Amino acid sequence: MKLIHLADLHLGKSVNKFPMLEDQKYILDEILKMIEEEKAQVVMISGDIYDVGIPPVGAVELFDSFLTSLSKMNLSVCIISGNHDSAERIAFGSKLMEKSNIFISQLYDGNVQPLVFVDEYGPVNIYMLPFIKPVHVKQAFGEEAENIHTYTQACELAIKKMGVNPKNRNILMAHQFVSGALTCDSEEINVSVGGLDNIDAKIFKDFDYVALGHLHGPQKILREGIRYAGSPLKYSFSEANQKKSLCVIEIGNKEKECQLKIELKDLLPLHDMKNLKGSYEQIMSKSFYKDLNLEDYYHITLTDEVDVPEGFARLRTVYKNLMTMDYDNSRTQNNSSVLLEGPVNIENTSPLSAFKDFFKLQNNKEMSEEQEKIVADLVEKLFEEEK
Repeated sequence: MKLIHLADLHLGKSVNKFPMLEDQKYILDEILKMIEEEKAQVVMISGDIYDVGIPPVGAVELFDSFLTSLSKMNLSVCIISGNHDSAERIAFGSKLMEKSNIFISQLYDGNVQPLVFVDEYGPVNIYMLPFIKPVHVKQAFGEEAENIHTYTQACELAIKKMGVNPKNRNILMAHQFVSGALTCDSEEINVSVGGLDNIDAKIFKDFDYVALGHLHGPQKILREGIRYAGSPLKYSFSEANQKKSLCVIEIGNKEKECQLKIELKDLLPLHDMKNLKGSYEQIMSKSFYKDLNLEDYYHITLTDEVDVPEGFARLRTVYKNLMTMDYDNSRTQNNSSVLLEGPVNIENTSPLSAFKDFFKLQNNKEMSEEQEKIVADLVEKLFEEEK
């Protein structure tokens, strides 16, 4: 059986105030083409369909269009809610959608029954576990769960109650933070003291494949069969060097160690995210940017010691999708506090000396001779006007 594993679509998301809906529509269209080429039987979407619990209209319309296209492909779609989703809203209309082979996780009540799909080797059981916290498991199981305090304990009990038979071919869809995984800036990971929010991957031992969502970097945990699909797009510049991909899984005969085959197919975005670093003169040189795609999203770090006047606006004349800009120089590298030596007597301090002290406090370094001359000329002109 061939399955597709997706997660963390975050439809409706904006990155640095740039709406990503156009990029998301583009990548979903690319994914649809790839799914059709692969002729998969099942598509799994492991949570964070939307970026917020009450998504904007455009995001809902885009997901509706995506599901409609999938429903025409003679396959089944399995969807669970993530921590960004409203589980109630995601589950709306789920009973009706089942007639189109679209299956959506319900609000967690402790009862997770597998969806059973059949191929030439027999049944494949897919268990759909939405994002859960210990409180959800306590509400579902009452006194039996009163000693549960960690996410591992909560998920372990939730899995135990599924009654999984390890002799069968079993797949789990989940949206949790598994210990040992690599994170990036665009994720909302709240790891409590002692790592109580982490899930120990050992609790997944009865599953041949675990289709995880929550983290945006594609990666495996402990073994090939425990995997984060990652987000289909880059949502922060900490992901600039990541390769986003579509995860294609083939699960074979259980008697031959399940013959699990995993293939990652590269997803190429409408606009890539890139980090650039150098002086203003270097980065604005045509020889520097002539081979770059200037339609991409950029974060630029300038190494100039002196801030470039209107640097952001001037950079945007070339890099029109510049999202953020900062500096890496002696001022930003040295964050230590600089204190003036002793109390300052303003009456006996010249304007130039006061400004030099202020400059040192702000920049953690002395003014250069050229800067001092400029300030001295300005001070002289100001006092001449007062006279």
